[in-house]
Amino acid sequence: MASTSGTVINGLGSSFLCGGIRSQALWGASSIGPTVATPTATRKRKLIVVAAAPPKKSWLPAVKGGGNLVDPEWLDGSLPGDYGFDPLGLGKDPTFLKWYREAELIHGRWAMTAVVGIFIGQAWSGVPWFEAGADPGAIAPFSFGSLLGTQLLLMGWVESKRWVDFFNPKSQSVEWATPWSKTAENFANATGQQGYPGGKFFDPLGLAGTIRNGVYIPDYDKLERLQLAEIKHARIAMLAMLIFYFEAGQGKTPLGALGL
Repeated sequence: MASTSGTVINGLGSSFLCGGIRSQALWGASSIGPTVATPTATRKRKLIVVAAAPPKKSWLPAVKGGGNLVDPEWLDGSLPGDYGFDPLGLGKDPTFLKWYREAELIHGRWAMTAVVGIFIGQAWSGVPWFEAGADPGAIAPFSFGSLLGTQLLLMGWVESKRWVDFFNPKSQSVEWATPWSKTAENFANATGQQGYPGGKFFDPLGLAGTIRNGVYIPDYDKLERLQLAEIKHARIAMLAMLIFYFEAGQGKTPLGALGL
């Protein structure tokens, strides 16, 4: 009977039933040491169940197995929206991986803004988005050279500041950048995460935090959910813009393609 009980205990302590090395150690710890015969009424048994970590989602769930195509080792699931997609190995270098995520986030935000602007602009004016800048009836028509020069000047300055802040975080949060409030707190990174500054200026509605006694306190559970939702919408918007470009090459618009 004793040998049978030992076999059952060892079976329960297997990796198949316990779920891993940690659980085996917990089972093993209960069986280490001399065996003391105790009455059945006073004998106590404890069952410790350790939940296994959920597997990382894959961008190609139909394909099983490892390998850098499906599950690259440099993508550990810590980034929001990480599904292991990096077939070209662009993120092998941690520094490049951080920069590519920053670039994806910024391009995605611009794409989301552009998609909304394209639909609303055409619905309001009836002018295709790729002809709006040259339309004679535009409120403030500009030549291509004027638009290009203005964009290079203003966007170049902003992007250069973001570039410097990427390599030297919080270095661009200075008082002269917020002359209306005479403080740099509005541009400070309240979450401590690159690309997600939060704070009273960047999160005025408190979607990812609360303001207590004038101090912004981030809620990291909400922030994590919003990060995942944002990157998903950003990727869809970038794909939508790519489709809009192909349609514009044929003289079509998104509303026209929808029959509106």
